Amino acid sequence: MTDRVSPDSGESDLIRATEQGLVCSEGGFVIDPWKECNVALITHAHADHARPVAQTYYASESCVPLLKHRLGEELDIRPVPFGEKLTFNNTQVSFHPAGHVLGSAQIRVEGPQSVWVFTGDFKRDADPSCEPFELVQCDTFITEATFALPVYRWQAGPVVAEQIMSWWHEMQAAQRPAVLFAYSLGKAQRVLSELTAFTDQSVYLHGAVNGLTNLYRNAGINMLPTQPIDLQDRRVDYRGRLILAPPGASGSAWMKRFPNASTGFCSGWMRVRGNRRRRGYDRGFVLSDHADWPGLLTTIEETGAKRVLTTHGQASALVRLLCEQGVDAAELQTHYGDEGEDDLSVATAEASTEESTTKDSGN
Repeated sequence: MTDRVSPDSGESDLIRATEQGLVCSEGGFVIDPWKECNVALITHAHADHARPVAQTYYASESCVPLLKHRLGEELDIRPVPFGEKLTFNNTQVSFHPAGHVLGSAQIRVEGPQSVWVFTGDFKRDADPSCEPFELVQCDTFITEATFALPVYRWQAGPVVAEQIMSWWHEMQAAQRPAVLFAYSLGKAQRVLSELTAFTDQSVYLHGAVNGLTNLYRNAGINMLPTQPIDLQDRRVDYRGRLILAPPGASGSAWMKRFPNASTGFCSGWMRVRGNRRRRGYDRGFVLSDHADWPGLLTTIEETGAKRVLTTHGQASALVRLLCEQGVDAAELQTHYGDEGEDDLSVATAEASTEESTTKDSGN
């Protein structure tokens, strides 16, 4: 049996899991809150970590445009350069690259007696679409555990990109659309960036992907040329084209635009073949924006942390192994993990628009 830390436990802890979020009472802020608070420190712009619940936000400089796009331009979101130290009451805080998506950060909190680091979501693999992971040593390490099982081990991004390119070539020869489902923030842009090593062809984008891709381009990320899909334009021939869409668009009325399409899903979950069959995709590409099993274990060891707390994912398996190795480890109860929430809502809205347009046109 593994230890489990309930909300509001550990009054002497520098960071506590509460019903509000990860609270630092010494500093007077909440990290990635899910309920209303005055000051929020945000690790990255995925929906499960960034909610419109704070009066003032702090985030890495490259994360701010993404947060404003998703949460609202009117919010008070203050950019922080990576590595710069801020003082919050009795604590010093700094943001360090997490390697998850553009602008993603680990948050280092130094209190009177110890140093804590919260990873948010992170990965160790090279990724041309975001800042590389920076190792930060600490006393207590709060880590995600999304893929914390030995089966989850990743190939390098260029290897997976070559697999996607091969599938695209097959669909070009067969004159079929190739619809690749990938999270609209991070995964889609990584695919577009990795593919630049193999082609300069243009890719069509679902509306949920297009706006975020423009923000990546504004940040200087090199990607393939793209075109937004125009729901009103029936003249475009998508045969042999690569189309990027969020997972929420799969099986929706939106897909009627691409008859005889071959579908693929880009995710670490595709490491288990049964997941592809259950989800009904023709192809599965194992490309993740989270640390794999070796990456998690290596990072935990390299931080030098004497205590490890896990937030979401396969937390039980990771905690059990760490405890067996003599590490002080336990689970935290949090609301993190559903980063596809925005993809589903936007895709559903666009699918509804498409269905309405089809009915109005009589087609």
